Amino acid sequence: MCGITGWVAYRQDLEAEGAVVDAMTETMSCRGPDARGTWYARHVALGHRRLAVIDLPGGEQPMTTQVGDVTLGMVYSGEVYNYTELRDELRRRGHPFMTDSDTEVVLRAYAEWGTAFAERLNGMYALAIWDPRNETLVMVRDRMGIKPFFYYPTADGVLFGSEPKAILANPAVPAVVEAAGLRELLTVSKTPGASLWAGMHEVEPGTVVTVDRNGIHTNVYWRLETKQHVDDQDTSVAHIRELLDDITRRQLVADVPKCVLLSGGLDSSAITALAAGQLAEEGRKVRSFAVDFVGQEENFQPDELRGTPDAPYVHDVADLVRSQHSDIVLDNAALTDPEIRRKVIRANDAPLGGDMFGSLYLLFSAIREQSTVALSGESADEVFGGYLWFHDPEVRTKPIFPWIAYLASRRGGNQPQVLRKEVLKELDLGGHLRDRYAEAVREVERLDGESDDEWAMRKVCYLHLTRMVRMLLDRKDRMSMAVGLEVRVPFCDHRLVEYVYNTPWSMKTFDGHEKSLLRAATQDVLPQSVVDRRKSPYPQTQDPAYVETLAAQVRELAAEQHPVFELVDRDSARQLATAADGSARRQLEQTLSLATWMDLYHPEIKLLR
Repeated sequence: MCGITGWVAYRQDLEAEGAVVDAMTETMSCRGPDARGTWYARHVALGHRRLAVIDLPGGEQPMTTQVGDVTLGMVYSGEVYNYTELRDELRRRGHPFMTDSDTEVVLRAYAEWGTAFAERLNGMYALAIWDPRNETLVMVRDRMGIKPFFYYPTADGVLFGSEPKAILANPAVPAVVEAAGLRELLTVSKTPGASLWAGMHEVEPGTVVTVDRNGIHTNVYWRLETKQHVDDQDTSVAHIRELLDDITRRQLVADVPKCVLLSGGLDSSAITALAAGQLAEEGRKVRSFAVDFVGQEENFQPDELRGTPDAPYVHDVADLVRSQHSDIVLDNAALTDPEIRRKVIRANDAPLGGDMFGSLYLLFSAIREQSTVALSGESADEVFGGYLWFHDPEVRTKPIFPWIAYLASRRGGNQPQVLRKEVLKELDLGGHLRDRYAEAVREVERLDGESDDEWAMRKVCYLHLTRMVRMLLDRKDRMSMAVGLEVRVPFCDHRLVEYVYNTPWSMKTFDGHEKSLLRAATQDVLPQSVVDRRKSPYPQTQDPAYVETLAAQVRELAAEQHPVFELVDRDSARQLATAADGSARRQLEQTLSLATWMDLYHPEIKLLR
C-alpha cells in the first residue's frame, strides 16, 4: 500500500520542476513511510511513497520496464491478489521477472494487454502508467473504489494523487471550495467522480482515465450489472462460502505482520474465524484487535441502532478461535484532543471528524505498533443487506437515499441546525439529494419479469453498493493510511459483490433476519451468540463527558473572530454549546471540524451569489 502522485504537462519540461514534485510526493509520506521515489521524463513526473507489504526489497517505485526501445513508468498503490496467476501467464508469454512483487506483474500486464489489463486484476488499486509510445498517461482505479484516486485537469495536461493534498501541494492549484463541493460534504452520499475541491475529480471506480495531447478520456471497464440468478439457496450459500474461503486466503498474503479487525458483529467475526482457520493450517494464530471506550459498560444505553455493547461478543469470538486478542480502549481526552482532530482532518483533506473518525484513527494508530496489514469486515452490510433500513417497508419506496430517509424518520423534523440560514438556502441540500438519487436509480437495470418488491430492493442494494459504500471505504482508507496501516476489505471482492447483488432479496432474508446468506455460509465457524446477534453499527462513546468537552471547545470558538462563521451561525453554535445536549453532538462535531479544516487549508469559499 502506498501513496502516489504525478504531473503531466505537454508544454513544459517537468525535469525542471523537481522541488514541486518532491513537495507533492512528501504529502503522501503517511501512506508510505518506508521509502520514496520520483521518476521523470520530459513531459511527466511520477512520485511515490511506499508502505512495503510484498517483496520488501524488490517492490520499490516508481517502477519502469522496457517495451522495445521505450520505457514505461508506473506508480501504484494497493494490492492485486491474483498476481501469482497473472505472473505465471505472463511468463508463458515470454515476460521475464526481476522481482517477486505484484507491482512488476501489474506493469508487465499493461505491457502485454494495454488498458484491457484492468479487467484481469483482482484487488484494490490506484495506479498511473506513462506510456511514451503515444505520450499517454493511463490512470486506473479498482472496481469498488477501495483505494482513493483524484485528478485535476490543467491547461496542458493533468495533476493526480492518491489524496487531494498531493494535488493542492502544486502552486498551480488554488484551494477553492464552491457550492457543489459543500453539497457533497454536507449530504450523506457520494456522487461518482465528484470532489470537495473546485476543479478536482475522482477517478471513478472501475474506470480507466487516459490523458493525451487531445485531452482526457474515460472508459468504464466494470460496472455493477443485473443478471439472472440461477442457483438455488443451498448452492448459493455453498458458493458464497467457497468465495469467502478463497478471498480470505488471498488477502492473508503479506510479508509483514497481519491481523484482523474484530467488532463482535457477524461480518468481522466471519473474517476473523475464516482467517484463524487458515492460519491454523500453517501452525499460526490470528491476531485480532477491537475498539472500546473507557466506561462504555457503565454508560451504555441501548437504542434502535445499537442494542448491545460489542465487548462480550468480541471475546466470545476471540475465545472460540483462540486469537491473540487485544482491546484498544480509548478515553475522552484522546477523542476530543484538538491535535487528534487536526490529524483526522488533515488525513481527510475535508472537515470530516467526530468520534467515529477519531476513534478509527486512534485504533489504527495502536494497531500499527504491532501489525502492518489488517483484514476488515467493512462493506458486508452493503453487500448482504444488513442495515435496519433495508427491512423498513416505508423507506424502500421513498424517492431518496434509504439511509437518509430512515434516519430522518427516526430523528424527526426539529433537529438542531448550526449552519447559517442563507448558506442552507443557497445549497438547497434537499434538492441536491433528490437530483443525485434520481441519477443513481436511472443506472439500475431491471430484470425481465422482476416483481415490484424485488425491483425495489434491487435499487436499494444498488444505491448502497455504488454510493454509500464508497463513503465508508474512503473513511477507512484515510484513517488507516494516515498511520501507515493497510486495511483490506474481503467483502469488496468483485466476484462476491456481483454474485450476491444478483441473488433475490427473498434469498438474502430467507431465515427472517438480515444477512441470511452470510450467516448461513459462516455459522459453522462462529459462536452461537454472534450467529444470533442483531446488527450493530460501529460503536460510539456514550460518556456524557464527550459532549460536554465538545461544547466547551465550541464555546471558546464562538468567542473568537474565526472564518468558520462564514458558514456556521455563531448564535446557534453558542446556544447548542451552552445547552450541551446530546442531541446536538453532530452539530458540535461539525462546527469544530469546519474550524479545524479552515485553519489547516485556508480554503476560499465561493458560495453565495
